Amino acid sequence: MIKVFITGLAGMLGSNIAYKLKDDYVLSGVDLLTVNMHGVDSYNLDALDYEKMLQCLKKIKPDVIIHTAAAVNVDKCETEPNYAKALNVEMTDNICKAADVIGAKVIYISTDAVFDGESQRLYNEEDKVSPINIYGKTKLEGELAVSETLEKYFIVRIAWVFGLNGKNFIKTMLNVGKNHDTVRVVNDQIGTPTYTYDLARLLVDMNESEKYGYYHATNEGGYISWYDFTKEIYRQAGYTTEVLPVTTAEYGLSKAARPFNSRLEKSKLVEAGFKPLPTWQDALSRYLKEIEK
Repeated sequence: MIKVFITGLAGMLGSNIAYKLKDDYVLSGVDLLTVNMHGVDSYNLDALDYEKMLQCLKKIKPDVIIHTAAAVNVDKCETEPNYAKALNVEMTDNICKAADVIGAKVIYISTDAVFDGESQRLYNEEDKVSPINIYGKTKLEGELAVSETLEKYFIVRIAWVFGLNGKNFIKTMLNVGKNHDTVRVVNDQIGTPTYTYDLARLLVDMNESEKYGYYHATNEGGYISWYDFTKEIYRQAGYTTEVLPVTTAEYGLSKAARPFNSRLEKSKLVEAGFKPLPTWQDALSRYLKEIEK
């Protein structure tokens, strides 16, 4: 039976992966916080300590390491670059070096933020990377730690992530919409959301594959702005809150620059035999039902 080791086990994506895998795989994981998940051996260790990470992985001997743990608060990364570098670069480097020693494949979760967002077309996996914020720069360094250390790896770039655990755009907009008659949302940043529940299924498929390399993965359903996304969130949730479109410059609250174009070309997934994710509209509908429970 395949042994899988998950970093970020209690996080938005890590917990979904553990749920998908629990009946068919031997699972273990590590988080920066103590986690208690039924049927999963969890380890509360310092992932920035290479020797401890190596000894842990030598003991477990996983076939696959799914590396989801990261510093993902984009504005915090901008104001605390050492924090971003530690979690997105140093931790990834430690995991890859340890994976190389034990011969495990690595699935690394990256981001659309490795691109500058200035292109007028979709970004494919071979396009030039040129991040415009600290988050994107450190995630790109994490990509390089993976590709320069290992031969057996998947680097999966995603965008606009939402899931049950932690904060996300949908939860924020629902909370704002409850208390305001109108909300202002940027309409000049374009991309596609990614539901961690759907992404987890894709990563499970990659566990058993040897079609290594870079992949882009978001839900299907077309490309939208944050304004469009908010309109659909409120429509499906039954809110009457008015949504007003504004430019990123008019909104002006972010500490870190954001790419205007986060549209990712995903045809490589299908060409490699992986099943596309469902539409984001369907994902949103399922997610809203989940958070109502």
